[in-house]
Amino acid sequence: MTLPKIANRLHIHVSTAFYWRHKVLYALRSLGHDALNGIVESDETFFLESHKGRRRVTFRKPRKRGGVAKKRGISKEQVCVLVAMDRNGDIVSQNAGNGRITAVEIDAVLGTRLAPGSLLCKDSAKNYVAFAKMMGLHHEVITVHKGVYVRKGIYHVQHVNAYHRRLKKWIERFQGVATKYLDNYLFWFRFLERYKEITPYEAKRSILRNMSKRACGVTVGYLRAV
Repeated sequence: MTLPKIANRLHIHVSTAFYWRHKVLYALRSLGHDALNGIVESDETFFLESHKGRRRVTFRKPRKRGGVAKKRGISKEQVCVLVAMDRNGDIVSQNAGNGRITAVEIDAVLGTRLAPGSLLCKDSAKNYVAFAKMMGLHHEVITVHKGVYVRKGIYHVQHVNAYHRRLKKWIERFQGVATKYLDNYLFWFRFLERYKEITPYEAKRSILRNMSKRACGVTVGYLRAV
């Protein structure tokens, strides 16, 4: 639900609903990611950087209803979200920085989350090639821009690209997400994807159980807009 609908349902203020939402999401996020095994697809998608909720944005003019980037193509105005998933359905989804990411930035997200012996499927971007060499990973290059979508019958990045489409469609309902909270929403969607086969009631029970597994302390000052 939107925050106003939550506030109306629970008879609380909208700002209280916002803080409660992020307390839940920070607790869920504290569980971290699972290791990825076997064939791992990886690719990135981009969101326009947002300072939604920030009172003083002095380095650029405010955008109306999200707006568009000033520069064409991929630039530092866009936030790179790196998504990787294996064939068991385990998912890593995280803000990796602004603009095109480097092999070092890919390593910061995936370096400790790929099980030994994993095989990486990715596009032909040089940053992924450099990362695979740095990690000593066997990798399969999928040259989509040349019309190659599947190699050897099993190697592709179709699952991760479909995940990108579902993520962007889902996140539209929030009418823009502040970049500093983006990882919270990425973990939220990841949870929904992993448990989409169970009933909403069981999903609620599962998210509450998972949240309670690990302590997570976040100060109110950090949650408040600057």
